[in-house]
Amino acid sequence: MLLFHGGSGHKSSERNLRMGRWLAATAGIAAIAIDGPHHGDRVSAPMPPAVYQQLIADDGIERVTARMTEDWLDAVSAIAVQGFVDDAHVSVFGMSMGARFGLPVAAGLGSRMRCGVFGKFGLRQTEALHPGLCAPGLMVTAARAVSAPVLYHVQRDDAIFPRDGQFELFGALASADKRLFARSGGHAETHPGDEASWLEFLRRKTTGARGS
Repeated sequence: MLLFHGGSGHKSSERNLRMGRWLAATAGIAAIAIDGPHHGDRVSAPMPPAVYQQLIADDGIERVTARMTEDWLDAVSAIAVQGFVDDAHVSVFGMSMGARFGLPVAAGLGSRMRCGVFGKFGLRQTEALHPGLCAPGLMVTAARAVSAPVLYHVQRDDAIFPRDGQFELFGALASADKRLFARSGGHAETHPGDEASWLEFLRRKTTGARGS
């Protein structure tokens, strides 16, 4: 399981640790996480959103996304070589910035991709984010390359990613089995039961459990 963190987070975020431990203990699924660009151990100190967004925009969102995709695919290969995981069966989780970088990685996995849970992200954004981060063509291309089962989570009152753009990104997914879940509330809100739903979907689809 590849666990992507959101903006201003890091690989050892509480959610990543909580989800990783649940997946390992409950389903026997190994989980890995990597810091996003200008996050976590990639920087000497946490950066304000405006600062790291500007740095990503200056470098070019397409270039940064390509580097992050390469980092993730290299990490999967490295731990597979050591015999720790089966890299023929990989799933992906990412919300917000995690979806921004997670979807291209899912596309890069190709037939190795078992399932994904994404959300709180779309093809359009508001002025809350740097305009240089908006790359709808890049995201549509990635979505069209993902054919594994996907659960997509939308916050209906998202003030960062308008829901029509989230619906459009969901529509671009090539998955025959894709499920849209919409919850009232803002971008940063997570209903207490949502994480459990994400985990159960990932468990069933990754392990091929009955009733998946």
